[in-house]
Parts: sequence; structure tokens; C-alpha cells
Amino acid sequence: MSMKRQSTRHQESLWIASNAVASSPGHPFYEKLERVLQDAGFDKFVESKCASYYAKKQGRPSIPPGVYFRMLLIGYFERIDSERGICWRCSDSLSLRGFLSLRLDQSTPTHSSLSRIRGRLPLEVHDAVFGWVLGVVAAHGLIDGKTLGVDATTLEANAALRSIVRRDTDESYEGFLKGLARESGVETPTRADLAKLDKKRPKKGSNKDWKHPHDPDAEIMKMKDGRTHLAHKAEQAIDMSGAGTVLAVTLHGGAKGDTKSLPDTLEAAQSNLADLSDDPETSEEIHEDAGREVVADKGYHGNETLMDLIDEDYRTYISEPDRGRRKWKDKEDAQAATYANRRRIRGARGKRLMRRRGELVERPFAHYLEAGGMRRTHLRRHGNILKRLLVHVAGFNLGILMRDLIGRGTPREYAELRREMVSVVLRLLDALTPFESLRCAWDTIRAKFAPDFDGEARKFSAPHSSVLMENIVFSTGC
Repeated sequence: MSMKRQSTRHQESLWIASNAVASSPGHPFYEKLERVLQDAGFDKFVESKCASYYAKKQGRPSIPPGVYFRMLLIGYFERIDSERGICWRCSDSLSLRGFLSLRLDQSTPTHSSLSRIRGRLPLEVHDAVFGWVLGVVAAHGLIDGKTLGVDATTLEANAALRSIVRRDTDESYEGFLKGLARESGVETPTRADLAKLDKKRPKKGSNKDWKHPHDPDAEIMKMKDGRTHLAHKAEQAIDMSGAGTVLAVTLHGGAKGDTKSLPDTLEAAQSNLADLSDDPETSEEIHEDAGREVVADKGYHGNETLMDLIDEDYRTYISEPDRGRRKWKDKEDAQAATYANRRRIRGARGKRLMRRRGELVERPFAHYLEAGGMRRTHLRRHGNILKRLLVHVAGFNLGILMRDLIGRGTPREYAELRREMVSVVLRLLDALTPFESLRCAWDTIRAKFAPDFDGEARKFSAPHSSVLMENIVFSTGC
């Protein structure tokens, strides 16, 4: 074998046999996920939902809807935020091409193709795919639905704050400041004059007066880190009595209050639970009193909210903020609802639910926003963002199912599991090396995989771990 690297400029062969093309052994996580999707009839379902949006006459070869939705799922599992990055990752990975069922002569879809398909498929189709994933998870007994945990967070919009314009005149912010400077007697204001003038103005960023010209759904608000940005608000409903599956996700303007957005999220969760209850395959798994308990933080506490929830037969476990001594004159209904909620959250069950809320309700945000790459949106307008968000959260729910089936919910977690298994076997072999029957096998393994072996940590790299495990099993007969 030559030690020199071959040049990439040499003439390639005109023809090459298909069995001579370099192939990938595949990723066990995606192979298992593909079996789950195939057994549940994923492609047949999405094709039936998207049939009316595809042209019947012959034209340019279309991208199957199963490939489109799988690529969006890859965005969650590979922690990729943009559609351009998803397309690049799929074209660069043979195992992901196998997950997409692309032939050797097929190229992966481009980001412009994903954008066009997303624009043509309505929000109802993406919501149906989200509901289908819920049905698959429920069929494995991972959804109970009795208690709903609700929480919201902010998504940074794909819009610059400096580009906002007035809603009435479409005047830019800088032009508006220059007009104020001229009214105050400064004909040619400098940037320092504009900054000084803007600093003295109260209520500079009112959403009633300002909007972004290309993303009017984004609203001005202060983020959790103290910065002021254009943002959206994502709200989710979690199954706290099950495995923590996301039952519904909604999108609102960033400045919309929690008490105002709560009814939409509960309505979406109740609709999905009703569909699961009507399905013969999942009806037995859903609690008969599904979705009638609501657990939330103190941002959702309010007189009208509590009274509305009680009128709709909800049992509330909502944290109560410290408002001091309150006056209840002419507010008997609000007083009764507040005291009933207070009594429940102070009980033993209420305390257990509050502890579980911190564990289950807030954790999904870390998975599909922070690690999943959706904390900052690359799309504009709520319709487009919610389409991507629904499939992204569906990937999170599939991760819960995969964690139940194989112990890990993402490909990276699966790679860590394999490394841990190899490390355990190596420690076992180290303890058994005094026996002469195993010394020879252990020396052979150590010599063959020495470049990947770390003598202190006893860890191997992920690509070689499966090969190493096969050699260990073969050599030791375990």
C-alpha cells in the first residue's frame, strides 16, 4: 500500500459497478427509527395527506413527502437549525441518505426545494404529521393524558430591531427620530444627537406603534438574558402523567401574555387527546379523564383565567404569585377559584406535581430549542415557523419513543451508549487478563485497535466501537 495520498485530479472511470461503490454500514439509530416509521405506515399516511397538493400530470420529478418530513426530523436529531444546513448534512452523510432511501444516482433535495414544499403544504398537513407521531407514541403506552403541564418560552425572530417601521406611516425608526430632532430645533442631527434624543423618550418600543416590514408577526420584547429583540412565543402542553410527551405546541407574538395564550394551547391539546381517544388503537391507553388537570407556573395565575378554567371543568394547579393581602369585595367567584387553586397546590399531590413540573415541563425546551437548534428562527411569519416547529417537536416525541425502545433518544446519545458498553467490556477483560485463556485474545484486540485506545479513560472512537465489539465477541466467545 502506498503511503502517498492520491491526487483528486486524476481521470475517473467512465463506468463503475454498483457493488464497487463505497457504502456506509448505516447508523443503528436511524435504522431502528426507519423500522418504526415503516411498521407504522408513515409514508402511506403522508402521501395520502399530500396527494391533493402534488400535480397529477408528468413533469419535473417531485420530492416524495416522506423524504421532506424525514429531512425535517433530521434537523432535530442532528441539531441543525437551518434548512440549508439540513440539506448539506444529508448530502454529506451516506447513512442519512440511506435513511432517506435515496438511490446512488439521486441527489439530495436542495434547501430551495424544501422551502417550496413547505410553502405549498398547508399547516394542517404538518399538524396531521404531528398528530400521527402522537398516535405512534400512544400505541406504545407512553401517553396517559390525565395531567397537562403548560409552559412558554421565547424564540428570537429572524428580523433586526433596527429595521422596524411605524404601523401608521411605514416610517423607519431613524427617520422618525430625525423628525423629532427637527421639531426640537436641530436641523442636521448627528448620530449622537439621535441617541441622546432617543434615550430621553419613554416607551420607545411599543408594539402598537412599531412592526417589522417583513415579519409583522414578530413583537418587541425583552428576552430572558436582558436583551431587547423581536421575538415569537412558543407554548407547549406536556403529558405530565406519562413519559413527558409534548401533546400540543402553539405559536404567538412574543409580547402576548401567558393568560391570553393559554386557551389556544389547551384547545389544541384537547383536540389531539380527543383524536387519540377516538382511535381504536390508542383509546385504551388514554386516561378517561384526560386533559382535565392543568399545571403551570405563576405567570398563568389570574382571576379571569382561574374562573374560566373552572367553568370548563379543569382542575388547576397554578403557582400563585405573592400579591400580598387582597381585597375580594364584589369578587366572590374569583375568590372561590383562587382559594380552591391555593388549597390544591398546597396539598401533597399539588407539591408532587410542582416538583414534576420542573422536571418534565421545562426540559423539552432544552432538547428541541437549545440542543435542537430552534431557539432562533430562520423563517418568518407564524405559519412558516409553526410548520417547522411542529415537525421538530414531533422529532422530540419520536426521541421519547426511541429512548423507550433502545435506551437512547438521539444518535449522539446512542453513540455514547456504545462507547460506554465498550469501556465496560474492556474493564472486564482487564480484570480477566491473568487467565491465560483470555490473555491472547486481549493482546490481539489491544494491538489491532491501539490507535483508538486511550489507556487511561479506556475509550474508543465511535466509528470503530461497533467493529471492536464484534471482534471482542468473536475472540472471547461471549
